[in-house]
Amino acid sequence: MELKQRIHQLAAAISTEVIGYRRHIHANPELSFEEYNTCRYVSGLLTSFGVKHETGIAGTGVVALIEGKNPTSKVIALRADMDALPIEEKNDVPYKSTNIGVMHACGHDVHTSSLLGTAKILSQVTDQFEGTIKLIFQPGEEKFPGGASLMINEGVLENPAPANIIGQHVMALIPAGKVGFREGMYMASADEIYITVKGKGGHAAMPDKNVDPILIASHIIVALQQVISRNCDPRIPAVLSFGKITGMGATNVIPDEVKIEGTFRTLNEEWRAEAKQRIKKMAEGIAESMGATCEIDIKDGYPFLKNAPALAKRMREAAIDFLGSENVLDLDLWMAAEDFAYYSQKIDACFYRLGIRNDERGITSGVHTPTFDIDETALQTGTGLMAWLALEELKVNNANL
Repeated sequence: MELKQRIHQLAAAISTEVIGYRRHIHANPELSFEEYNTCRYVSGLLTSFGVKHETGIAGTGVVALIEGKNPTSKVIALRADMDALPIEEKNDVPYKSTNIGVMHACGHDVHTSSLLGTAKILSQVTDQFEGTIKLIFQPGEEKFPGGASLMINEGVLENPAPANIIGQHVMALIPAGKVGFREGMYMASADEIYITVKGKGGHAAMPDKNVDPILIASHIIVALQQVISRNCDPRIPAVLSFGKITGMGATNVIPDEVKIEGTFRTLNEEWRAEAKQRIKKMAEGIAESMGATCEIDIKDGYPFLKNAPALAKRMREAAIDFLGSENVLDLDLWMAAEDFAYYSQKIDACFYRLGIRNDERGITSGVHTPTFDIDETALQTGTGLMAWLALEELKVNNANL
């Protein structure tokens, strides 16, 4: 039997099993770096597949190896993340979260269960490929400093060292059965901005006796938009947004200080560094000119995510071969961030999107919402495709890259 047909057959045969994996993980979500039960669950399934692995990487991570013939000829990595979000689920489904206030609202249950299914498929065809496939089940994608950075620091890209890495992520904009790819720059860096404006509070009826941090913070928020509109090269994607303002005053009370929290995102590392300096200098200057002081803490977040063009092109072509051209889409730039970017800064990487939408069934909610869910037929697509991409990439001679 042709290998591609065999992969399709195996993905179909275990589809109900994989749905079971996903439902178990979805019903038992755990927050970033607290994925202890998920780690044990993944480990138990890998053991049942006969796949050798290690646990406890970066705390709750799992790393497995599936070796074919001539295992040292080439190594590639496949990655899935395992953590959930602090969201109260509002779906009325049999597999609803049993952990109050925690929910798999970003599809990491899909990523983990898909990779488990891929592991089961690959473990059954080891006599039909050469090389080694490293499976990375990663903790803490949703929380700085990002589980990817910690796993890299603990040697996940060594012993053996993969030539490249492939990851998939759900996308609620794409129908189930379809996937999306993009070559080159794909996702933004993400830095967190914390500003504290300190003035002098007092009665709102006597503004001349106060240094109003509410007014000053307002000036800072408006002025900082100039960093993007008048300093950034228009060809460089960049976003500066503030999502939280806290000033504990009242209708007739001006507070002593105001706290502002936001995010800065871009796809250019030189501009990223320059912009953060401009943000700091401008905010401090405005506060000083208006009689206040300003403390700024900018926490460096995930870098931008880049898909190695040659690898992404090969993966897109392999996906067309496996799913048909009508089921493979081209992606636009995406200003959200992903800690998979850390891998992409170290080795050639390809991060693609798995469609999970079903309009007819009302499965349309976006990620990070309490009603997020998936069309579970997507699991068969994700499981089989990742196995196929891995096998196709192992055929590529490193010398020809």
